[in-house]
Amino acid sequence: MPTRKSTKRSNAPDGNELSTRDREILKDIISTHIRSGEPVSSRAVSKHSQHQLSAASIRNVMADLEECGYLAQPHTSAGRVPTPAAYHLYVESLMEVSRLSARERRYIEARLKEASHGSHLMAAVTHLLSELSHQVGIVLTPTVEETVLKTVDFIPLGHRRVLCVLVSTSGFIDNLVIDVDEEIARRELVRISNYLTANFCGLRLRRIRDRLLSLMAEERAHVDRWLGRAIELARRAVDGSQVPEVLVEGTATLLDQPELSSVGSVRKMLDTFADKARLVKMLNSCLASDGVRVFIGDDSDVTSELDFSLVATTYGTGKRSLGSLGIIGPSRMEYPRIVPLVRYLGETLSKALAEKGKE
Repeated sequence: MPTRKSTKRSNAPDGNELSTRDREILKDIISTHIRSGEPVSSRAVSKHSQHQLSAASIRNVMADLEECGYLAQPHTSAGRVPTPAAYHLYVESLMEVSRLSARERRYIEARLKEASHGSHLMAAVTHLLSELSHQVGIVLTPTVEETVLKTVDFIPLGHRRVLCVLVSTSGFIDNLVIDVDEEIARRELVRISNYLTANFCGLRLRRIRDRLLSLMAEERAHVDRWLGRAIELARRAVDGSQVPEVLVEGTATLLDQPELSSVGSVRKMLDTFADKARLVKMLNSCLASDGVRVFIGDDSDVTSELDFSLVATTYGTGKRSLGSLGIIGPSRMEYPRIVPLVRYLGETLSKALAEKGKE
């Protein structure tokens, strides 16, 4: 999996105009701001012995960086903060990516092994993303089109209701209650379950839906009462199964961040995370890419509105992407640690789903 990818816009500065000294000072400013959350002054940077420059010289460099679009002065104070362009350059070429410790990797693997099926895996990963980053963990569950059927079982509930249990090859279990026109005996439901599992196992739900519609159009589906009932139950089960869901955890962890010091900013954050459609759109944009992607500021509607960043990657089985996951929070996030954390959780979740499929 590639190390990292950014969504930096084509008209943004690319860092080629900066000298080695400029890049080192910018890296120092970004690292300092990530730790403190406060505007960084030339005096603070000059105290770092590796630069061997006076505060006045540092101030001149910072002014040049501001002119190039890498720093901004939020207030009348002398301090400056990194811009989205600076964070893009930092992620692309300035930062030194750290490695997860063996203890952290063991902890992640142990938590995922405790999950009994795919849905539990999704919840566990969402929690781990937030817990280990102290930011917001976000996971997009598999889409219907990418779900591959393993087994289907219909169970009578009485009162003209049938429970449908769909199990995917990735270990996801989807339960759906279907209302029927008349009671169906358990024996007939077992026959229907066996028929559908035998004929549709290994197919994606999208293809199953297309085949069912084709069967319903054939004359035999109308004259054979048993087959017609089987097709109708299957169609309703597929149409109502596993709508893609966005799991979000950890919004409370951001309340102490200086970026969310006002009531208005907190309300905007909560409203944004409640808008699942926007989150799905953002995470869906990751599905066609490999590796880790970083969205900063205007790279997406969500990050732009909140002045946040999203570090995301895909997960799946084989060469198929099933969904995406990531960490979202203020742009002042610890990218050297967040990027490898997201990458490892994506890889580990993919392996866990593959193992579930073999069981």
